[in-house]
Amino acid sequence: MKHIVVLTGAGMSAESGIKTFRDADGLWEGYDVMKVATPEGFAVNPELVLDFYNQRRKQLFEVNPNQAHYGLAQLENDFKVSIITQNIDDLHERAGSTNITHLHGELLKVRSTFNANDIQDWKTDLVLGDTDSNGYQLRPHIVWFGEDVPMIEKAVTICKTAHILIIIGTSMQVYPAASLMHYVPENTPTYFIDPKPNIESNQYLTVIPEKATEGIKKVIQML
Repeated sequence: MKHIVVLTGAGMSAESGIKTFRDADGLWEGYDVMKVATPEGFAVNPELVLDFYNQRRKQLFEVNPNQAHYGLAQLENDFKVSIITQNIDDLHERAGSTNITHLHGELLKVRSTFNANDIQDWKTDLVLGDTDSNGYQLRPHIVWFGEDVPMIEKAVTICKTAHILIIIGTSMQVYPAASLMHYVPENTPTYFIDPKPNIESNQYLTVIPEKATEGIKKVIQML
């Protein structure tokens, strides 16, 4: 069974109503990302950061997977599919995909500020005073700017076994995630779905200048 590796970014979930901050000059839902998505921001104003992610978590329960999420899940009927996502939502899971690696963390999980491996599922508000079993404050299980990306090595290993690569809704300009496409075997057929693509088609690369839902339809027909 051929192995499809899928790299997804913010454009994957945009049609579900989840806003991307890169479309608005470094603002994410009206907030300066450096104040809500950095360790420094959390140190200066933890209440602001926790409230920001509480709002994002509530928003997540108000949206649903779109047809692109469902299309990827359906590919599992005919292929081995591994999804590597930069998104922190759970829309791939809710659409039925079963093999997902979250590079930048997960909105529905929190972790200890003392032990990064102490991770818990979390679906309600997280506030100051919510602690791990040893009394250390919990924080969103999100990879903030300036932090290491612990899942990157797993993602590299997955990419090295790809027979087909699909890239959806990401500019491939944020590192280390952007480096992943260079780890697939040479001459791997690649499909790049983005309404404003920053690369051009060639012998092995098919650029599809569409939003995720329309682009996935076309890729599925090609496959």
